[in-house]
Amino acid sequence: MNYKRPLALLTILFFMMGFITCLNDILVPFLKSVFNLDYSQASLVQMSFFGAYGLASIPASKLIEKIGYHKGIILGFFTASLGCLLFYPAVSIHNYYIFLVALFILAIGVVILQVAGNPFVAALGDPETASSRLTMTQAFNSLGTFLAPFFGSYFILKDLTESSNAGNVKIPYLFIALSLIVIALILSRISFPSIQMNQEKNSWKETLSNNRLVLGMLGIFFYVGAEVAIGTFLINFAMEAITITEAEAASLVALYWGGAMAGRFLGIFTLKYYKPGNVLSVHAVLSVVLIFISIKSTGLFSVYSLILVGLCNSIMFPTIFTLALKGLKSTETASGLLATCIIGGAFIPYLTGKIADDHGLRVAFYLPIICYAYIVFYGRNFERFKIK
Repeated sequence: MNYKRPLALLTILFFMMGFITCLNDILVPFLKSVFNLDYSQASLVQMSFFGAYGLASIPASKLIEKIGYHKGIILGFFTASLGCLLFYPAVSIHNYYIFLVALFILAIGVVILQVAGNPFVAALGDPETASSRLTMTQAFNSLGTFLAPFFGSYFILKDLTESSNAGNVKIPYLFIALSLIVIALILSRISFPSIQMNQEKNSWKETLSNNRLVLGMLGIFFYVGAEVAIGTFLINFAMEAITITEAEAASLVALYWGGAMAGRFLGIFTLKYYKPGNVLSVHAVLSVVLIFISIKSTGLFSVYSLILVGLCNSIMFPTIFTLALKGLKSTETASGLLATCIIGGAFIPYLTGKIADDHGLRVAFYLPIICYAYIVFYGRNFERFKIK
């Protein structure tokens, strides 16, 4: 069967997931300024968004088992659009915590898309090339993360001052909501291939008895946490290192996520010719080195060293994801567990913000270094872990 057409359509899903997620990096400095928040308070944006992964991923995986990938994707788009629409009353009431509720609902939609989309792409073709195929679709996720900062800079951060109100987000999120609804309606009229889910389900206990999966779950937790922590505080780090405004610094966030995009396109080829575990560990080692250089240097050099970590991030999520699933009889349950661990994007940025409040951002960035060090360990040793 030819899977090129459904794969092409699924790139829209990954693009929108990346676009929506990366806008949080713009919301953090925006809401920090509007509501006069400290770093840890501002990082509650990521806590609300990525916390949804911890609460909704397993229920979402159960839902996908019942309704299928296609209907799950459509439901995810509609749920995300509802979250975007709630930004309108949040602005009118001018309450930070209502923004967090809207983000949580938006994130539930993204969780459903994530749980449905990743295993669907992995199932569309040869299992041996699943890492390469998922990396290709994740490249379009990175295209969304690359374009989102420019969108956010122009519509949200433009003319930002301490006296600004939250009204700058009304039109952008209304536009996103309408776009998501249109995409959902289009996808509902398009036929997708029927992928037979494995009826031989593993129990939760049996699934969690696989060391490779469990340690892969930790890999997803630390990877997403580190990636999001850097993206969350990159604007503030750049403003401390060089004289630059929030709107100007947003373009640096675009470069950070743009590096991930470029690296994923390259990863399509490197993952075909080299062992995925080795590629993963090399990328993680480079991330550790670059963050350390950024901490110890000053000016533009320190900023661009941190931005280059985005290039190293490129292949990490799809590679950890597929390595963790490799050899499992039932991937739906395991996929839900892996998606749950994206909650690392809630906790690691918050802890980074707490450290930054007490000791400064440079000291806080030692936490992502620890996260990447674990990924080095997983990439080098995953084949030794027991699988049932």
